[in-house]
Amino acid sequence: MAQVEYKDLLDAGVHFGHLTRKWDPKMAPYIFMEKNGIHIIDLNKTLASLQEAQNAIKGVVRSGRKVMFVATKKQAQEIVSEEARRLKMPFVTDRWLGGMLTNFATIRKSLKKLQSLEKMLKDETTVNNLAKRERLTLTREKDKLERVLGGVADLTRLPAALFVVDVKREHIAVAEANRLGIPVFAICDTNSNPDLVDFPIPANDDAYKSISLITLAIGKAIEEGLLERKQDKDDQRLQEEEEAKRLEDQSLIKAKAEDESKLAEGPEATGSPAAIAEEDRAE
Repeated sequence: MAQVEYKDLLDAGVHFGHLTRKWDPKMAPYIFMEKNGIHIIDLNKTLASLQEAQNAIKGVVRSGRKVMFVATKKQAQEIVSEEARRLKMPFVTDRWLGGMLTNFATIRKSLKKLQSLEKMLKDETTVNNLAKRERLTLTREKDKLERVLGGVADLTRLPAALFVVDVKREHIAVAEANRLGIPVFAICDTNSNPDLVDFPIPANDDAYKSISLITLAIGKAIEEGLLERKQDKDDQRLQEEEEAKRLEDQSLIKAKAEDESKLAEGPEATGSPAAIAEEDRAE
């Protein structure tokens, strides 16, 4: 796994926290010092936490499950959506709908509605039969659903983990995941409560460079997990093929041994013409 270096974190401004008056006391173990009224995050803790999160999230993906990316703040939307699309993972970057996890059945209904609208609007015959106002209404409804649910359109079951940018802003998503026992990987700034997530990554969650660096590091771990899963599947298929070939070879050897045994017993056992003629003469 490509490791993030201390210098990379420093260059990206990962160490810059919030104003000291806005801090959450539970972030104290991750704070290195205070400078000019701003808390400075301990980058050694960030490196250790990031590595732990990478190993854990790689294990989740290797088991064949999905990780949902959640980042609705403006500076995080682009990088998170791009990385999630690249990895073919679900993501929410517009608005978190309450109950997206805890009321997943209702979300599934909305996804089905989106799919039916897309299908309807692609059918030229149906579109031509609609009034202009009705067609406009349906198009707007489809666009709205696509904006909010487009990132989870292919999600058929609950994700196995969440990667969140800014715990404080995405508190509803974190609360739903905690309620369902879904592990949460999150970037935690000095104004966040790290106890709410399973794998906190202490870092600046406001700067684009910082968000990008952490998100790409997590994305790299997910990519490696996907490659390892593919390798595991290939190894399993080869093993099954070898096992099938071994069984086939065994059955061929067994059949050959039986034929040789019958030949060794003589013409009487084989029912050959010579044996039949011998029996006739004896009669």
